[in-house]
Amino acid sequence: MTLLAPAPEAALATDSPRPPSRAVRRGPLRRPGLLLAGGVVSLVVLAALAPGLLAHQDPLEIDLASSFDAPSLQHPFGTDQSGRDVYSRVVHGAGQSLSIGLGATAIGLLGAFVLGLTGGLGGRFADAAVTRVIEVLYAFPGILLALILIAVYGNSALTQMVAVGVASMPGYARMVRGQVLSVKGSLYVEAARSLGHSPLRILLRTILPNTFRPLTVLITLGIGQAIVWAAALGFLGMGVQPPTAEWGAMLNAGRNYIQQAWWMDFFPGITIVLFTLSLTVIGRHLQRATDSGAAR
Repeated sequence: MTLLAPAPEAALATDSPRPPSRAVRRGPLRRPGLLLAGGVVSLVVLAALAPGLLAHQDPLEIDLASSFDAPSLQHPFGTDQSGRDVYSRVVHGAGQSLSIGLGATAIGLLGAFVLGLTGGLGGRFADAAVTRVIEVLYAFPGILLALILIAVYGNSALTQMVAVGVASMPGYARMVRGQVLSVKGSLYVEAARSLGHSPLRILLRTILPNTFRPLTVLITLGIGQAIVWAAALGFLGMGVQPPTAEWGAMLNAGRNYIQQAWWMDFFPGITIVLFTLSLTVIGRHLQRATDSGAAR
């Protein structure tokens, strides 16, 4: 970000009132996509925090007499091979899947901030070392790196969280490093130095806020990506193990019965798609709002 003195013509143009942008004119009721995305995210968060409000059946209750029941009023999403209610399992699985997504995103961003700040502020040798670390992490496909960690440390929600977080770390680290280098070389940082501000004050008051603010959009996008990766690991049988209700594990359990009980995979899958798509819509809206605010 640079500060440039406006040209005389631009200064005169800014004196005249400008019509509000389209994003400002449009109220929330005129953005049905954003409202729908917010509703989906709110339902998933409610299911994660208080699943009993949305589902009253025990997700682990076995009823072999009701195995493979099709969707009905009693079982809106049908039942699985053990007669367990799929709707209750989807609702109760929201907490497990959302916690893995949040934890993995936090681990990935925390490691990325450490690497990015070290490379952007540590000088030439530190930057070269961080760049090599990022390149080594990039050499492994994310899903392969996650599979290696799970194979070494075993299947658990914590291992899955760490594996997905480490796999997403290099991409975030490269963005953080680039943003730090851009902010560090900006004119307002040079102005702060010329005013005699201490390096610590410049770091805390100028560099860090202007580095992190554009990256807040990564939180919403990162959670969705982490949930998809965790579901992929669960589908491969490398995630949370049955009978725990978790979306990826449900996909893995239903793949063997896809022809006779399509609902076992369809409803967990469509839930993952809708939730991650809703997070993407919200993240894109936040990105446009941030860009328009920076432009003004």
